[in-house]
Amino acid sequence: MIMSMYKTIFVTNRHLTDHFLEQFQKVIESGVSAVILREKDLTEQEYKALARDAIKICGAKGVPLYLHTYTEAAKELDCKRIHLPLSRFLQMDESEKNAFREIGVSIHSVEEAIKAEQAGASYVTAGHIFPTDCKKGLEPRGLAFLADVCRSVTIPVYAIGGITKENAASCISAGAAGICLMSSLMKAEKPECIF
Repeated sequence: MIMSMYKTIFVTNRHLTDHFLEQFQKVIESGVSAVILREKDLTEQEYKALARDAIKICGAKGVPLYLHTYTEAAKELDCKRIHLPLSRFLQMDESEKNAFREIGVSIHSVEEAIKAEQAGASYVTAGHIFPTDCKKGLEPRGLAFLADVCRSVTIPVYAIGGITKENAASCISAGAAGICLMSSLMKAEKPECIF
């Protein structure tokens, strides 16, 4: 298996570090394939201010950046990549979708994955696959779920939730095009890209 053909997507959570932009820069330099700026608790104005910094840092290294949820902010900042919850994506009309080059969608079932693909999603993130502090007390969906999702759509599927160096290869074996990492990259003194 040639690992370099698989992607490591960095999903942000600024609450996991005291120095967000400094850590963000370190993670970008670790060789991640792309970034989802997922700071859902910010207002749109606050998010836009943070997104400006992220766009500069990612642009300098040529790392694709996907803004999250705030489609208007993305359009104002001329960011052509967005990641959305399925419900938000399904509300978009074609002209709104056409403002973006790529649209990723978070899904939690095979049915949702199929809906996302039919509605024109570029890729989906499927999870959570393994136990994770981000979803404390919620049963992980597991590798069988991931394999079912991968078989049900033709667009790339990225595994999310509790992914580590030890279990990342099992996600690829289940059919994933790559993985999403949050805590391990946000908390690491020397962030390491898995793929």
